[in-house]
Amino acid sequence: MQDAAGGVMVKVDAGISMCSARCVAFGLLRDGREVQAVELSHAQGISVRIITLGATLQSLRVPDRHGALADILLGFIEPQSYLDAREYFGATIGRYAGRMANASWTFQGQRYSLDANEGRHHLHGGDSGLDTALWQLESLSGGAQAQAVLTCVSADGEGGYPGNLHVTATFSLDADSLAIDYSAHSDQPTPVSITSHGYFNLAGEGAGGDVLEHRLTVPATAFLPVDESLIPTGELRAVSATAFDFSRPRPIGQSIRQANDSQLRFGRGYDHGYVIAPDAHGQRLMARLHEPWSGRTLEIFSDAPCLQVYSGNALDGRWRGKSGQAYRQSDGVCLEPQGWPAGAGDSHPQPAPLLPGNIYSHRMKLAFSC
Repeated sequence: MQDAAGGVMVKVDAGISMCSARCVAFGLLRDGREVQAVELSHAQGISVRIITLGATLQSLRVPDRHGALADILLGFIEPQSYLDAREYFGATIGRYAGRMANASWTFQGQRYSLDANEGRHHLHGGDSGLDTALWQLESLSGGAQAQAVLTCVSADGEGGYPGNLHVTATFSLDADSLAIDYSAHSDQPTPVSITSHGYFNLAGEGAGGDVLEHRLTVPATAFLPVDESLIPTGELRAVSATAFDFSRPRPIGQSIRQANDSQLRFGRGYDHGYVIAPDAHGQRLMARLHEPWSGRTLEIFSDAPCLQVYSGNALDGRWRGKSGQAYRQSDGVCLEPQGWPAGAGDSHPQPAPLLPGNIYSHRMKLAFSC
């Protein structure tokens, strides 16, 4: 069936649950290309809007302890702003999430020059990362879950990466969680680490406050220090008795202004990887975020080895978000499960490649409660 906007809509009543899914127009880019929006919703729970530009989480509405819904993701109301800002609001990022030292990757003695899009370094796939691609909507369905499958191809040489990389992102929604499954294959060896880069504010994107009072838990005993340009040094440092210890819940802002901590000075806050111990079942808790006033709690599960915690340090008021407010430092926090970061020197080896014939996969789940 079609909705009033002419989009495709699937609605299924599954007895105790009802999920709906539809695709509608979201707007045009400056070059005239059309961006679509996929909307997945549960009649008694959360809803999400994913736009085909960057397979981006544009909106995520979640109830508080009183049942009131609020959008908890920073972002924009029209598509071009995502490309103009390049702050990766809600985007799928890759080919390789994070920074790569000196904008290069070496495999079997061959050095590949990547886009130097953050000083002399490479960040989140470069100038033509997955966040800039117009993905294709392959399928849309309802049932016990609402699900959308998007695909894109990162061509050989884009961002400097070798190989044609075929990527699939599957978004599955039920009453209280959103699962995101990434898979990819390539015709040449290439480094791959794909994740979702949502900026969360559990009080609501339009609430007008920062996340410094949000209680964060990260079940890690060690984090990855960085140098002045935010490249991991190769050291694995214990979090105990440091500003980086979130092994028990505490406010994000409790130690963020410690001027005597060089790591916080380098990042102007948190922009660091945490090492999460592996689990026999693969999926494990990577982070728990709680907002005390609304009661909303977000738990992130993943099978990735690391979690990047970024406290929105570069937000400086230049960008006006969905509610019309200027986004400022720490108005959102990013919790990004991903592969090992690419550091500098022999102490931090190059990322292992995805080889032809193999399949890259990363599953992450966002679970909500009050």
